[in-house]
Amino acid sequence: MFWQALLYSTPVSLAALGEVVGQRAGQLNIGLEGVMLSAAYAGMAATYRTHNPWIGVLAAVLAALLISAFQAFFTIKMALDQVVVGTAINLFAMGLTNSLFRAQFGTSGKLISIPGLPKIGELDPLVFVLLLAVPLVIWTMRKTRWGLAVRASGEYPDAAESAGFSVVRLRFQSALIAGFFAGLAGAHLSICLAGSFAENMTAGRGFLAIAMVTFGRWKPGWVVAASLLVGGAEALQYRAQAMGIHLPFQLLVALPYILSLVVLIVLGKGVGGPASLGVPYRRNL
Repeated sequence: MFWQALLYSTPVSLAALGEVVGQRAGQLNIGLEGVMLSAAYAGMAATYRTHNPWIGVLAAVLAALLISAFQAFFTIKMALDQVVVGTAINLFAMGLTNSLFRAQFGTSGKLISIPGLPKIGELDPLVFVLLLAVPLVIWTMRKTRWGLAVRASGEYPDAAESAGFSVVRLRFQSALIAGFFAGLAGAHLSICLAGSFAENMTAGRGFLAIAMVTFGRWKPGWVVAASLLVGGAEALQYRAQAMGIHLPFQLLVALPYILSLVVLIVLGKGVGGPASLGVPYRRNL
């Protein structure tokens, strides 16, 4: 059961891990859902065309980085509202992926199947990427000069500037790191878990990842541990259906989201994020 929970939690965990870095720098990526969805489609399409899932992963990451750079330009350089830009990204991604999918595979979407990454035991390589990335992100954010500067740019951006760092550059770098992990998350969803693509297949996982960052107090280890709860609920959903437990199908599907909501209500009280989270930075001259 643990391995299934880890497997199903990987998309949310990867996206949430990248979001930790972004939010620590002051970037609230409401468009995470759209980035993941675009990456999932790009990964599926590239794998379908080349029959090589590794090329699919690369395509997913590149698509996520492109959209993340686009979003970062408007929210960091142009200092536009991060919620508005993120919402626009989500709507754009949903419309674009739906249109491309229907144009390529028909109005209803024909049944497609793509090869997945070779598994190591019960797990695929992207799960091991996640397990290696967690301590790396923790070490980077706590022990390196760059990590301390990123945290400063989300708490006291003027202090980071005074120390010789560019807050704009730090936030751009953090946004691209978040996009990289979101690309891996989308690739894992379509290539490793589904072996296919469906319209709006992320189904709110981007928003769940943002919620897990809050629940995990912006600490990478706790964030991934929180994401395991979502993965466990999703694995339980499939096991319950396989065992023929007589519960409404809609309730089983909603279980991960209900659990996340309950956890946030119970444990999310009084949680404060980085002081400058979501606040555009304008350099004081």
